[in-house]
Amino acid sequence: MEKNLIVRGAPQEFECRVGAWDALGEHLERRGLKRVLVIHGGVSWEKARRSFPELAGVDAIFEQYGGECSFEERDRMAVLAETGHVDAIIGVGGGKIADLAKAVAVYLAMPVVILPTLAATCAAWTPLSVMYDTRGEMLQYDIFARSNALVLLDPAVILDSPIELMVAGIGDTLAKWYEADVIISQLTERSVAIDIAHYTAKLCRDILLESSVGALEAMRDGKLSAAFVKVVETNIMIGGMVGGFGDDYGRTSGAHSIHDALTVLDATHHLLHGNKVAYGVFVQLMIENRPDEIATLRGFYEELGLPTCLLDMGLDGLSDEALKQVAERATIADETIHLMPGEITATTVFDAMKDLEVLIAKLRAEMHAS
Repeated sequence: MEKNLIVRGAPQEFECRVGAWDALGEHLERRGLKRVLVIHGGVSWEKARRSFPELAGVDAIFEQYGGECSFEERDRMAVLAETGHVDAIIGVGGGKIADLAKAVAVYLAMPVVILPTLAATCAAWTPLSVMYDTRGEMLQYDIFARSNALVLLDPAVILDSPIELMVAGIGDTLAKWYEADVIISQLTERSVAIDIAHYTAKLCRDILLESSVGALEAMRDGKLSAAFVKVVETNIMIGGMVGGFGDDYGRTSGAHSIHDALTVLDATHHLLHGNKVAYGVFVQLMIENRPDEIATLRGFYEELGLPTCLLDMGLDGLSDEALKQVAERATIADETIHLMPGEITATTVFDAMKDLEVLIAKLRAEMHAS
């Protein structure tokens, strides 16, 4: 039987529809919120501000974040919120802005509202923040005892976001199945919460394999479609439910440990989170000795533009010393890679990364030969 887990299934309220942002003022009024700090991005805000509603009867302070969800940035925003006497935090942007807004709100014990501009992670849904240092190295993730107060998801806003970020979100969400299944499959008995986590993880995989190509076509055409909305909700809502119901059994295992480890190298900081996680899925599958599953997924990855190997990320020039540094970081004592079965050492990870390059090159050679 699994150890104790805490279910954090959903935000207090969630709405997904075209024009959802227009109801922000009504939602704030229902909650009696009069002064808010709106944390936003730079480039993303230039588009998002066109959809951001006028807030009659609400005083709003607007502040651009510094580019990282760090403790330093949390503290800076907290000072702004306290001196401005606000009673809620609103995050408008992608995953790091959502995580920063949550971290500030929890630090100040006030509600947080998330208006996502991307479907690149499930950050808008989940009550946790992934914390980085100021140079972009992942430090930890903090799980909170309060749900996000409100998430307003407008598919039309996401439709206008960069397609490469949607692709990265698909990679990040596809990992939900592989990371949760490798943990949950070890259990001899499962609670209902674990069953929900396992089901939603598989739902992520099934929907993404079926609908991702159509969703990206909709983005290129600039026209909403059922496939597009389904993938957006999968990346944000269903992806968030996996960890929300599964707790440690549905959050991360091998793939995210590889992502976290890659952040120790400055050469990886420009790469999108979801792309590094997608690569981590293949490293995890190598550790599991599942090259057939990699062969099955490779076509999907390449059709979408997800990286299958270091070469695809422009990291094929990394030295063995750098890869060993990544492998060491991936296997530190508290990394979730150890939730996988068996003993996993730095040598295990290093060998998997090296063998993956060989496997992908072999699969590509076979494809070209045929």
